[in-house]
Amino acid sequence: MKKSAALPIALICLGSVWFLKSTALLPNTSTLLSLILAAAGCLLLIIDGFNKSTLVSSPLLIYAGAAIYLRDNLGLQFSHLLSLGMVVMGLLMLLARSDRIPERSRGWRALQDNQDQP
Repeated sequence: MKKSAALPIALICLGSVWFLKSTALLPNTSTLLSLILAAAGCLLLIIDGFNKSTLVSSPLLIYAGAAIYLRDNLGLQFSHLLSLGMVVMGLLMLLARSDRIPERSRGWRALQDNQDQP
């Protein structure tokens, strides 16, 4: 039986982050969080495709990343960013109600369900 690869992978990740931080190659935490959120939004749209769910969640993840970046680098107030985020969320939710936007497909769940059956 093979042992889990979790410990070596965790050591590699932590060592890499520590090395990048100690050599000042790693951006500050808020910039890194902004990039991760924006990348997660793009990745979600790519993996799950364009549907009612990703129409709302993907742009909001990207907006959250942009809001954190703008707050940290330009000093915009949270109240401005949150109120604009509420407007964007409301518009996206209204747009997702359209019949032209496809429903979320079963995709990965259906594949997993089929593998469970003998």
